[in-house]
Amino acid sequence: MGVLSQPPVPLGFTGTRHGVCNLCEAICGLELTLEDGEVTGIRGNPADPLSRGYICPKGVSLADVYADPDRLRRPVRRVQGPDGDTWVEMGWDEALDLVADRLAATISAQGGNAVGIYLGNPNAHSLGFGTHGAGFVRSLRTQNRFSASTVDQVPHQLVAWQLFGHQLMIPIPDLDRTQLFVVIGANPMASNGSLMTVPDFPQRVRDLKAREGRMVVIDPRRTETAKVADEHHFVRPGTDAPVLLAMLQVLLTEGLARPPAYVDGLDRLAELVAPFSPERAAAVSGVDAEVIRELARAVAGEEPAVVYGRMGVSTQGFGTLCQWAIHCLNLLSGHFDSPGGSMFTEPAVDTVGRRIAGPGRHDRWRSRVRDVPEFAGELPASVMAEEIREPGEGQVQAMVTVAGNPVLSTPDGRGLADAFDSLDFMVAVDFYLNETTRHADVVLPPTSALERDQYDLVFHGFAVRNTARWTPAVFARGDDQRHDWEIFGGLATRIADRLGEPLGDDAAAQLAAAPADLVELLLDTGGRTTAADLVEHPEGVDLGPLAPTMPARLQTADQRVDVVPALLVDDLERLRGWLDDAEATPRADDELVLIGRRHQRDCNSWLHNTTRLTKGRARHHLLMHPDDLAARGIADGGTVVVSSRVGSVEVAVAGADDMMRGVVSLPHGYGHQLPGVRLGHASTVEGVSINDLTDPDLLDAVSGNAALNGVPVTVAAV
Repeated sequence: MGVLSQPPVPLGFTGTRHGVCNLCEAICGLELTLEDGEVTGIRGNPADPLSRGYICPKGVSLADVYADPDRLRRPVRRVQGPDGDTWVEMGWDEALDLVADRLAATISAQGGNAVGIYLGNPNAHSLGFGTHGAGFVRSLRTQNRFSASTVDQVPHQLVAWQLFGHQLMIPIPDLDRTQLFVVIGANPMASNGSLMTVPDFPQRVRDLKAREGRMVVIDPRRTETAKVADEHHFVRPGTDAPVLLAMLQVLLTEGLARPPAYVDGLDRLAELVAPFSPERAAAVSGVDAEVIRELARAVAGEEPAVVYGRMGVSTQGFGTLCQWAIHCLNLLSGHFDSPGGSMFTEPAVDTVGRRIAGPGRHDRWRSRVRDVPEFAGELPASVMAEEIREPGEGQVQAMVTVAGNPVLSTPDGRGLADAFDSLDFMVAVDFYLNETTRHADVVLPPTSALERDQYDLVFHGFAVRNTARWTPAVFARGDDQRHDWEIFGGLATRIADRLGEPLGDDAAAQLAAAPADLVELLLDTGGRTTAADLVEHPEGVDLGPLAPTMPARLQTADQRVDVVPALLVDDLERLRGWLDDAEATPRADDELVLIGRRHQRDCNSWLHNTTRLTKGRARHHLLMHPDDLAARGIADGGTVVVSSRVGSVEVAVAGADDMMRGVVSLPHGYGHQLPGVRLGHASTVEGVSINDLTDPDLLDAVSGNAALNGVPVTVAAV
């Protein structure tokens, strides 16, 4: 055992302990108050150098999850009976043996691709998955790998790989020193940042304004972020790419571009963006041409500036082009790799430079049914259901889900639920029964956040300040509980044995090692801080503000940036065709498109069963502009039917001037409707899933990311 292995609190402990919230990317440091071994208070840790005492309601809910009577602590298997399914607890060895038997039998009989795996968002927040998850995934020998990444941020990763040489080489806004922060399709007031670890965003915005800087938001909804911005401009969903390319055109035609010396392809870039004028962008987007010009000039001005785009510009049909254009704007602005501009974090554990994560590859194989290419070893989640349903060689017949609820969070969730029901076998690694795990034959529950050690291997690498923090488990796991890394190691070892190819010594040793020991080795050989430093400073170690690192830290072979890689710019032809069609056939006045939204008290498709986070004003409504309601004779507060190509839902509607005309919004993956399924009390939360309406056929053509925003819908009163 190394220095990071620290004992949890003893039984009946009274006092305070450091903690960390791993529910979102802000990774806020916490102080927990305990009385007689129970959490009686959680507050932000003011000594934390990154979060500085900030906490949102989700952080306080960690104690609710820990104590939740519905949280599974032992494996359960589904037993079918004449009166419906029941869930029966199992011992761990029995459960792991059963799962390994069934998965190995499928692999032996049908090949590795007959097993599919889906990885949910919480895996990125788990140290145990970061150290042991890859070994488990490899043990399945399958190319049918899916994750929440392809309903989220894969365009970011693909563009980073093409421009900077690694899929996680993603530059971050230097928010604490910028003077102009342009936010497109992002809502950090609700998300606490995303691919930008920025706890206490509200205070950082106040600091921006105090130094006479400004924030400009472009979004189809006047979001929580837009309401505290200096400017907000509505944009039609799915039209962000012409707006961003028009800004690029302004920089290049007006001679404003100031790229670093290591950037290539500028003449070609000028040719490619020439057709995308501000006027053409304005006609389809609703963003005024002069606003586009002014923003472009301001981004390239003398004061530090940065452009940031997130979910709204990634989860659409031209998501990759949007992210490429954003990076090009930042590269050409004169502020790239400079204080206040777009910069790279230098984490204590450098997952990029040390190749802990692979740099990214594309099109090594394709999906069996739709012929869609993989990226970074994954196929788009949108093709998952068809790979299960469609007979033939390579059909997915057994499924593994890990910390994910794709029935609520991926396109056409109802169709995916039906596909799960057709599987020969399904196992879920999750501590809740939900819309997805209810279809599993066996559920293997890992420990919760307060019962396991945490070091953020991912999100320290996207932080707006260089910091490091080690947080040991507050509570010991029970004898009848297992950490996720123990589950992964137990399954990988058993599967290898059943396939007649036992793990080699190195692989077996890594799976047997505790995450704390692996992190200690990485810290002590990284050169930025040490494990001993982090133990001495449990609040976290401040490694300083973001600093220039280019071009030495580039991961490209020649340490240069080519801004016109063929994989990205070839998609401009598709955008030009779409733009021509849009100009030739103007949008009908009664056309509606659907977008998602999130709330600070939500965590994607879970935590909707916690009273603390769901009390208060209802937030499940369809939001719709009052003029759109009046045009359809719909009463504010009434019930409407919302229909798309793939399905219909009934939901209450609320008139909202915050919505752009012609745009409606439902929260992403919201609500639980599971009476009679939970082991304890049944939990039903009012609401519907937007993903009963989103369409798996709508993808970003380059990355395969789901186009969850801009889905055509109709809305009618019930």
